Amino acid sequence: MKRIISMLLIALLMLATLAGCGSSGGGNLAPIAKEDLKVAFLYVGPVGDLGYSYAHDQGRLALEEMGITTTYVENVPETSECEATLRQLCDEGYNVIYATSFGHGEWVEKVAKDYPNVYFGHATGYIQSDNTENYMGRAYEARYLAGIVAAMNSESGKIGYVAAMQIPEVIRGINAFTLGVRSVNPDATVEVIWTNTWFDAAIEKSAALELINKGCDLIAQHCDSTAPQLAAEEKGVKAIGYNTSTPDAAPSAYLTAPLFHWDVFYKNDIQSIIDGTWEPKSYWEGLSKGMVSLDDLTSNCVDGTQEAVDEATAKIIDGSLVIFSGELKDNTGAVRVEAGQTMTDEELQAFDWFVEGVIGTIG
Repeated sequence: MKRIISMLLIALLMLATLAGCGSSGGGNLAPIAKEDLKVAFLYVGPVGDLGYSYAHDQGRLALEEMGITTTYVENVPETSECEATLRQLCDEGYNVIYATSFGHGEWVEKVAKDYPNVYFGHATGYIQSDNTENYMGRAYEARYLAGIVAAMNSESGKIGYVAAMQIPEVIRGINAFTLGVRSVNPDATVEVIWTNTWFDAAIEKSAALELINKGCDLIAQHCDSTAPQLAAEEKGVKAIGYNTSTPDAAPSAYLTAPLFHWDVFYKNDIQSIIDGTWEPKSYWEGLSKGMVSLDDLTSNCVDGTQEAVDEATAKIIDGSLVIFSGELKDNTGAVRVEAGQTMTDEELQAFDWFVEGVIGTIG
């Protein structure tokens, strides 16, 4: 936990420096011809997790369809082993490297300095330098929609949420989901259990079962296996997945899932390297750019769910629905965002509190 907190403090300092800057511009790297590209991906979990790593790998496969040479290394921990893997890939001639987990960031930052002619991308992070960019989808937009689905399909108004790490990305998602839930049912609650791991099916299933035993009749997740959905299937409650479409994992429980479309970013990014227009940007796009979406609703959803989702989607895209606008209270009742105010991207990237309606703690 201390390591996570120290990384978040670094991120806050970086965000303060970058506030208002958008892209830092001025990328100095030479273009790379398509036939000379060698692109490597680092995954924190197994590529077959049907979750986060699998979703990124679909983006990698989209590059292969373009005729790009790629490889991947799975189960790369957020430790010095990541540094060794990065250096090995650079020494093997890979000239574009995407590290896809938040905790890979400090190692990307270190290695990128020693390989200034290699392009680096860090998913879910904050690092920018002459040869390093960061990228993420605004998954919170799709999570808000998932919250609407959850509220409409929960009879008890008690919803469980299996969450991985206590970092702003995860907290932001929980909050957006809860705001979506309470836009339908203002009295509903979302109870969070932390697993403190990105991928551990046994722990994730145990957390889901604990939430179900507490009376939650719908389980959502920000973790990488389908185990929470399997627990929901076994216990006869509903489930909302994450990252990829997995209705076959829990056919009676699955309602939908917030999805990433990493191919949207990867294809555009690689094309910019080929064209010589790449810049060390901070990329963060959502529903309007097709970077995220909500999966097709299954027949397990009650009537009217699709219409509610469609209405909210249109409003998010046209800007008439701003998810993190005030008045917003935290789950102790304190006002955090005044009426008429909207949280900035910098504030969203540094989220460290729960909105009203969340049962759980941070820290």
